Amino acid sequence: MKFVTAIIKPFKLDEVREALSEIGVQGITVTEVKGFGRQKGHTELYRGAEYVIDFLPKVKLEVAVSTKLLKKVIEAIEKSAATGKIGDGKIFVMNLEEVKRIRTGETGEDAL
Repeated sequence: MKFVTAIIKPFKLDEVREALSEIGVQGITVTEVKGFGRQKGHTELYRGAEYVIDFLPKVKLEVAVSTKLLKKVIEAIEKSAATGKIGDGKIFVMNLEEVKRIRTGETGEDAL
């Protein structure tokens, strides 16, 4: 089992959610976050004054998947979140040792 975390642009959330649903992902967790990467934020004009925006709004998706579904999940996120511009985001994959469904007590891939 794998735990996939993706940081994407907020306006791409619906496209990514739909792409994951189409390949059989049954649940995701979404968190609104702020951060920066190589672009180090940007400056904006507001009422004639320049403001430095250090942290840009992003969305963090978290999904636990079976190892056999991992490649499809990464491809779906990558294709649906891409704009071709700087700040499209990142995908992180981690090993998931154990999962337990609280309601039924199921463990492992059955709990996913």
